[in-house]
Amino acid sequence: MSLFGAIPPEFADEASAAAVVLPVPYDETSTWLKGADRGPQAVIAASANMELYDIETESEVYRRGIFTAAPVDEKGSPQAMVAAVRERVEGYLQRGKFVLTLGGEHSVSIGAIQAHAARFPQMSVLQLDAHADLREEYEGSRFNHACVMARAQEACSVVQVGLRSMEAGERTRMEPQNVFWAHEIVRRPDWVEAVIARLGPDCYVTIDLDVFDPAFMPSTGTPEPGGLSWYDITGLLRDVCRRRRVVGADVVELCPSDHNKAPDFLAAKLIYKLLSYRFAGR
Repeated sequence: MSLFGAIPPEFADEASAAAVVLPVPYDETSTWLKGADRGPQAVIAASANMELYDIETESEVYRRGIFTAAPVDEKGSPQAMVAAVRERVEGYLQRGKFVLTLGGEHSVSIGAIQAHAARFPQMSVLQLDAHADLREEYEGSRFNHACVMARAQEACSVVQVGLRSMEAGERTRMEPQNVFWAHEIVRRPDWVEAVIARLGPDCYVTIDLDVFDPAFMPSTGTPEPGGLSWYDITGLLRDVCRRRRVVGADVVELCPSDHNKAPDFLAAKLIYKLLSYRFAGR
């Protein structure tokens, strides 16, 4: 697999890199459009076309070091994949790395969240997503992509942003004060401030790319109308990184198209933006 960002090799060394991009090309529980297993490679390929200077932060975060790890290649049960991801993430956290897990379907986030929650006991999860993902189990598995945040709630508090699709029973699992619906965000100028107020001192960010409106991000397995924009998302991430300690992150659910590469590039740029915000001034 190529290097994320096609950065010079001296900045991609595992020992010295501040950040690790960990691909997890898993797509065994998706229930509509398949192809998220091709997402990590598509994002990394698109990232080769990014400019590495970030205008907004006036920084070149790649100089802090970004190591592109070998993919987690577990293709078995969701439970086995979750365990494999957790083990890999734990290893990098023990070495002081900032880990960004790159999916694959959203179930890959479970192991990463568990690893971070064990290391950062004051951590909360910021979920950017079109879907609640709060089912206790789905299609016979507690580790289905539709159960991600139910598993996260077992480890820490969860703040959900951009939601606009759910099953009725999921409401009973929600903390209403921690849910920011997409239809309310568009009418609420103080929504970013309100989101940050609900986060703990340490924050893990999980980004399902279907949080974006399909006009920006059509390449997902479950596109939902009425989503957020590029500046909605990046503005939130910028302020969260300024006011909370972001300890880890994942970006998931790119279902790449052979006919439209713009969504692949958006995902790559979003990762680089998040890293730029996270390390700016540190």
